[in-house]
Amino acid sequence: MDTETQGAPLTRLAGIVEALLLAADGPLSLDALLKLIGADLSVGRSELRAALAEIDQRHAAGACELREVAGGFRLQVRQAFAPWVARLWQDKPPRYSRAALETLALIVYRQPITRGEIEDVRGVAVSPNILRALIERGWVHEVGVRETPGRPALFGTTRQFLDDFDLQDLDALPSLPEVKQLDQLEAALARLGVAVETAAPDAAVENEVTTSPPGDADPAATPQAEAAVAGDAVSPARLH
Repeated sequence: MDTETQGAPLTRLAGIVEALLLAADGPLSLDALLKLIGADLSVGRSELRAALAEIDQRHAAGACELREVAGGFRLQVRQAFAPWVARLWQDKPPRYSRAALETLALIVYRQPITRGEIEDVRGVAVSPNILRALIERGWVHEVGVRETPGRPALFGTTRQFLDDFDLQDLDALPSLPEVKQLDQLEAALARLGVAVETAAPDAAVENEVTTSPPGDADPAATPQAEAAVAGDAVSPARLH
């Protein structure tokens, strides 16, 4: 370890890592941290993990917390302070329709899934606008095709979805029986609503309105999920 970290190596290293987390545009993985400072400071994964533990301890009683998500580590405002942080944003985010929430819930819990399979469960056609909005938001992407006639596209969630919903991986989602019927979709929607409430603010809809044709939109989504996605229950903010 060079002279920059002599004297109080862990404290100094933790300060450097914390500064990087604060300045980064998104979560930083151990690999990213190693690439940034590993060679210059002669530190490895174990030293970085110790520094992260030190950062976590520093913020144990503060307004922010260290969280590990799919993309790595980040500092974010605790949920308890979210209503106050929400006052920084003047515009109330548009609401997702119930159709969009149901489509997202099905993709989350049954991925990889085709558009036709989504329609089979929901009982109505899926508007192209809904899938387009979820893809443009960075939560959903095409993961392949099903080897059946027509080779329909398969949809799944992205790492951005995991990061925005404060998850390390899909195993962190609340468990749920396989969603095959509409009543099971209601349960999936409720579970997903819980996850939305803990998402980072960049998980909120910004200037994008999800639209759907008549018959596919329901303006009255479940109160829990609708309020969460709409921003009525504001989520923890990242600190930059």
